[in-house]
Amino acid sequence: MASIGGGLALEELLAEVPQGRAPRGSRRLRFRPWRAFVMLVAGAYFLLPIYAGLKFSLQDINGRFSFEAFQSLPSAPGFSAAFGLSMRLAVATLVVSTLLMVPTTIYVHLRLPRMRRVMEFITILPIVIPPIVIIAGVLPAAPLWAKSSPYLLSFLYVILAMPFNYRSLDAGLSAIDLKTLVEASRSLGGNWFMTLLRVILPNLRAALLSAMVLTIALVLGEFTMASLDLWSTIPVWITQFNTGANGHVQTAASMLGLVGTWLFLTIIVSIDRSESRRSRRKAGAL
Repeated sequence: MASIGGGLALEELLAEVPQGRAPRGSRRLRFRPWRAFVMLVAGAYFLLPIYAGLKFSLQDINGRFSFEAFQSLPSAPGFSAAFGLSMRLAVATLVVSTLLMVPTTIYVHLRLPRMRRVMEFITILPIVIPPIVIIAGVLPAAPLWAKSSPYLLSFLYVILAMPFNYRSLDAGLSAIDLKTLVEASRSLGGNWFMTLLRVILPNLRAALLSAMVLTIALVLGEFTMASLDLWSTIPVWITQFNTGANGHVQTAASMLGLVGTWLFLTIIVSIDRSESRRSRRKAGAL
């Protein structure tokens, strides 16, 4: 048998060399009971209340399976108006929040990187300050024309959504080389608007989608400000709708909002993943 340097067999030398990690595909997934237990407990914590709500909303007053509660929602007094108002507020909040937070976050990353700590402190204030304090301070100071419009709530919702929007955009901008992308675009003759539209925003697609989903979910679930401002959104309608002894309609409306938000989130995530796969295929083809 061949030997190397002092009679050490080649097989013995190779045995002493530390082996690298096995390929990812060849590694076996180890079953860990404590992980399964944690996932089971977490799943039960989230899914059991949803299951109970869906089961109750799919029953009539006699406890039999029925779609009566969901079928009666469109004709329920005030539901259509509350649903339309919530949708308009969600769209207005989404537009104002995007136009405000996207340029501000990009400018801070490009020109004022030392202000990021200050921005983090400012944007976390809506989480610390309760919504009832914000609306109680805004209503006495707001002019009459603003208080008579429901869109005053959309500007307040922009404040509530600011922590989620800023952190989503901040994480997206931190994951890319923003300065290099902007300098490359500017050196090729692109103005600031085209740089923002065709260079920065495509790289922020996932962060923008996350910010949009969180904003819409916040608007559709907010109750305190809308009730104190005397506007009937979906959460206010659910609490104020009087059905006597039948609470199936309120539960059906709650489940519809919950499942609808979940489906909307799933669609957005699916769109983002399909766009990412298409971009990788194009890059691989090149």
